[in-house]
Amino acid sequence: MNLFNIEGKKAIVTGGSRGLGYGMAEGLLEAGCEVAIIGSSDKVYTVAKDFCDKGYKCHGIKADLRDRQENYRAFADCLSLVGGDLDILVTAAGIQRRHSAEDFPIEEWDEVMSINLHSVFIFCQLAGRIMLKKGYGKIINVASMASFFGGQTVPAYSAAKGGVAQLTKELSNDWISRGVNVNAIAPGYMATDMNEAIINNKTRYQQISERIPANRWGTGDDMKGTTIYLASAASDYVGGAIIPVDGGYLVK
Repeated sequence: MNLFNIEGKKAIVTGGSRGLGYGMAEGLLEAGCEVAIIGSSDKVYTVAKDFCDKGYKCHGIKADLRDRQENYRAFADCLSLVGGDLDILVTAAGIQRRHSAEDFPIEEWDEVMSINLHSVFIFCQLAGRIMLKKGYGKIINVASMASFFGGQTVPAYSAAKGGVAQLTKELSNDWISRGVNVNAIAPGYMATDMNEAIINNKTRYQQISERIPANRWGTGDDMKGTTIYLASAASDYVGGAIIPVDGGYLVK
């Protein structure tokens, strides 16, 4: 038996139209999954069509995950598109807002928390209800380096990603004995649009780059292997893990 075989599995990937979520969705599609991706703009339809044109089975759903009811609607729509069953959930949707803590607008705090933490719980809860009934499922949350340390000018993001790490552990405690594995990937510094502010800051970019033993920033492709591992039977005895995919940054 191929421990990493996930061909024919049904998956939902939030934030699957860009950045790391795109790479994770692409990895699942390449491994033979049927995937519904959720994005915040019409781009999600173009991305889904592009995947279908390559021979993959992909569906696109547009949703504003800041709106609590939109989370429920988007999940239901995705579930319908993949045939009413779900094996894998990836919660990759996320946003970033940067201000010093003393100046951080409370409206932007709410916005970040809604997408980066509240939406994660809603999708995990809805997916868990389906997976627990059949005694099988894989939930992969996207944590962050900020799940381990505080960062700067990102209080809402750091609080949310710390929450994602703790939520992942709690859900694992509740569900692993019932066949549902809940784990998280903590990406390191990735060359995505979310990190444009850092990339464009030459001093900060150099400081970070010098600490990465792999000698480069990561990409969405670097997320694929760990995603497939956590989505497959190879990880059946793994629960509540926060796995860094960071080029060795944390241990430098």
